[in-house]
Amino acid sequence: MSIRKRLTLILLSMMVLTCFLALVKGYQKSMHHGESLLDDELKIVAGVLIEQPLALSTDAVQVSNNSAQLLYQIWQNNNLLSGSSSLTNNQISFSEGFQTANVAGQRMRVFVMSKNTRKVIVAEPMAKRFELAEAVILSAMLPMLWAVPLLAIFISFFVKYALAPLTRLSKQLASRQANDFTPINWQVTDEEIKPVINRLNDLFKRVETAYLRERFFASDAAHELRTPLSSLKINVHNLANKQSNLQDHQELQAMSQGINRLSNIVEQMLILGRTQPEQWQRQFSEQSLLAITQQVVSDQYDKIDEKNQTISLEGDDFVINGDEFTLTTLIANLLSNAIKYTPNNGQIIIKLVSSNNGFSWQIDDSGAGMTEEQKERIFNRFYRVGGDQHPSGEQGAGLGMAIVQHIIAIYGATIHLANSPLGGLTVKVTFTGVKSD
Repeated sequence: MSIRKRLTLILLSMMVLTCFLALVKGYQKSMHHGESLLDDELKIVAGVLIEQPLALSTDAVQVSNNSAQLLYQIWQNNNLLSGSSSLTNNQISFSEGFQTANVAGQRMRVFVMSKNTRKVIVAEPMAKRFELAEAVILSAMLPMLWAVPLLAIFISFFVKYALAPLTRLSKQLASRQANDFTPINWQVTDEEIKPVINRLNDLFKRVETAYLRERFFASDAAHELRTPLSSLKINVHNLANKQSNLQDHQELQAMSQGINRLSNIVEQMLILGRTQPEQWQRQFSEQSLLAITQQVVSDQYDKIDEKNQTISLEGDDFVINGDEFTLTTLIANLLSNAIKYTPNNGQIIIKLVSSNNGFSWQIDDSGAGMTEEQKERIFNRFYRVGGDQHPSGEQGAGLGMAIVQHIIAIYGATIHLANSPLGGLTVKVTFTGVKSD
């Protein structure tokens, strides 16, 4: 829930609660004042009735009162002189003053006044008092209740206005590119927003420093290592051609393997530094996944043939809006891993699959597969399944899957690892926003 909605609901809830408490308190006050006024009215009526010039007769005067809003009896020496029709046949005995009792089948407020030999009983329904209190409080509170929806609109508007700087800040942050670390440069008068902007600008500065340091260190170091490694390769090759001693030749061969491994690490680090989303998306064009896959298989077929592996390519072509280099690197890394960890005479199947979620590029191998823990760590830099002690004996830098993850992010694709029906690993990369050929 947004801050605006939360504040609006809180303010409205407090307003409704306040109105309810005011309603209860007002009802109590209205009831108290109403009782005082109506009690005074009963005293006045009783005073008027007790002074009426009524003579004692055989039949008492009966007054019809169907509404029963005010009932009375006038007695003299225990003889009824006059009274309401619903009370004339009832001898009602009450002590002098006010009391509340059941009279004529309803709850009534009774007032008894005595003067000389006369006694007046005046009764008024309690419902009349409740109706009066309700009418007073509703007439006072109803306009306020009708005003609640209008107040809700005003509160929502002013809360939105008050939170406008936060909304503006949120939109500005949402529209920023991932590599945009420029300070937020706009003036605000709200004291609550100023420190937020200042802290964000400080954070941008620190993140930019760390980003640039991480971004360029690996690529700069790898680039600087290229020249001496190339020189070492040449010198080792020349020495190997000159050496006649088998032992020396084996040592040079081990040295050459170490240099090749280091060169592979350098190349992987350079590729990793180049696979940044914002760098490649500007140069996307339509690419055929089938054609790229065929080219990668052709480039690595010597390794496949060396291990006497069987490889097949299934499915229909589909076209993706992308970059040839990144797609080639993605497929090459996944195929290279399958070749490395699939034993001799093993099987590799590449599939181009259409599904409800889009189009997928999938590779299955008959290697040893991976555990769930290994699947969770496989995208970490410099992590290799089994380390250098993997049963395949293959060497690597542990950067291939980290590069794959970078490329996946460029395309907004997803990657899924599962156990393969062939016994090894299934890697499935799903692209969205592509079209079949």
